Amino acid sequence: MDTRELYQQVILDHNLSPKNFKRIEEPTRTAVGHNPLCGDEVTVSLIVENGVIEDVGFQGGGCAISQASASMMTASVKGKTVSEARALFEKFHAMVAEDGESEAMGRLAAFSGVREFPARVKCASLSWHTLKAALDERAEMVVTEE
Repeated sequence: MDTRELYQQVILDHNLSPKNFKRIEEPTRTAVGHNPLCGDEVTVSLIVENGVIEDVGFQGGGCAISQASASMMTASVKGKTVSEARALFEKFHAMVAEDGESEAMGRLAAFSGVREFPARVKCASLSWHTLKAALDERAEMVVTEE
């Protein structure tokens, strides 16, 4: 199995069995995101205590890339500090939207190939932008298209 096939399998696995797909009761931070081009919708909820993401969940629906990205994002930031989560957002965004490093991204490197498909970059990054909005405590909806 080549690397691309392995990455496709990781994305399919997270789409079919997403991690942290749940409603969090009494979150300390929440944000909502929408990608009108693809129809992806996501709500990211966090419990942040003493600067650490103690719990994270997402709800919503959309394409396989969007759902898998949200699943892997929640698994990646749970237990991290807010500043670590922000730094991971920056690395992920650079990897999918620019020509950023993917080698140190672990399983998140599965999304490095989406940069070849600009519409799919928005699918992969929606949950990450929504996470950032929640971390920044921004109330307005995150939208990938203006």
